[in-house]
Amino acid sequence: MKILVISSVFPNKMEPNLGIFVKKRMFAVARYNEIKVIAPIPFFPFLKLLKKFDNNLIPTREIQDGIDVYHPRFFYIPGLFKFLDGFFYFLSIIYLVIKIKKEFKFELIDAHFAYPDGLAAVLISKALNVPVIITLRGVDVIRYSKYFIRKLLIKYTLNHATEVISVSNDLRLKAIQVFNINRYISVIPNGIDLSLFKPIDKNIAREKLELPLDKEIILSIGGLVERKGFHRVIKILPSLLKKKPNLLYIIVGGPCREGNIEQQIRKMIKELSLENHVLMTGEVPNDAIGYWINAADIFCLVTSNEGWANVFFEAFACGKPVVTTKIGGNPEVIKDTEYGILIELNSERELEEALIKGLDTKWNKQQIINYAKSNTWEYVAKEVIQLFEKVIHNQYNLKGNIVV
Repeated sequence: MKILVISSVFPNKMEPNLGIFVKKRMFAVARYNEIKVIAPIPFFPFLKLLKKFDNNLIPTREIQDGIDVYHPRFFYIPGLFKFLDGFFYFLSIIYLVIKIKKEFKFELIDAHFAYPDGLAAVLISKALNVPVIITLRGVDVIRYSKYFIRKLLIKYTLNHATEVISVSNDLRLKAIQVFNINRYISVIPNGIDLSLFKPIDKNIAREKLELPLDKEIILSIGGLVERKGFHRVIKILPSLLKKKPNLLYIIVGGPCREGNIEQQIRKMIKELSLENHVLMTGEVPNDAIGYWINAADIFCLVTSNEGWANVFFEAFACGKPVVTTKIGGNPEVIKDTEYGILIELNSERELEEALIKGLDTKWNKQQIINYAKSNTWEYVAKEVIQLFEKVIHNQYNLKGNIVV
């Protein structure tokens, strides 16, 4: 198969960790198929995408692991006109898509996130009469459902895609309910790269990272945005330290396109006099994250919105239990108490008790690792390829109905 991947959430020279889950899935698919990637960069003449870098530094074309990745700019207007993003996205890349198709006769479009990527991909599929598969990943369903016009556009997108994939069953049900659609949605979760995430002796990992050997370490990983819940852990630390005085809380992550609450977190740390008990590392290369996980005693993410958090399986692959919320796809990941502890989102008492229990419990490390091994990117890729082949080898129409 020849596949064209479309996603604005995809790694690039300046954002190597952006959308790494999209890259991992599709590059696993690329072991058996040919792919090219269009990963547009949002552009507005009078604003920088992020304060930390100039998006003009991102090349218009990269070669990543031997695969062409294009970064055309797509025009957008901040604020009230976000409902136009999908149309601007389409107009900004259609010429490039047509140019690619002349030499690379792709048989299918694989788009990630329903909006704006999915809408643009559906419009391209109609223009070129090529099937399109859209993967829902969480934020696209929850965030944009609050806006009337974008909600209508996403409903149109999901109804006119050839196939739709969701990374969790919870997200699938939400999409059907929120957008009032009547169609089948496949569930294919994200996977894990066992070459990067594997058990390492905790003390060896700590020595490499120059971390104290005598501390109990709680670890969180993610972009510095409110929904990841770092502030919720920091808020209960003073109380937790009364019971666990030798505690260190590490936050691995930096600003991202979704936002940046670093200053708010640092202010909170100072106000609570937690400078000696919280370490913020900033963004860490993906291939180094395994050391941070192995250095920890327990992984914690008090998230308020999640489709399918890859980082949980990354923790499992290193033999670490997880404390997280009963939100989104989290209960589908932490499906057994042998792998971690689920809590209510806004219960500080439950969070504190869960962290103490998590630190004091003697977990079956090998059982946790074996669970992670059942969910590799190789396994995910095979499921994705089966669905792609179904679309290509059967007759289809562009209203999203497979006709055998």
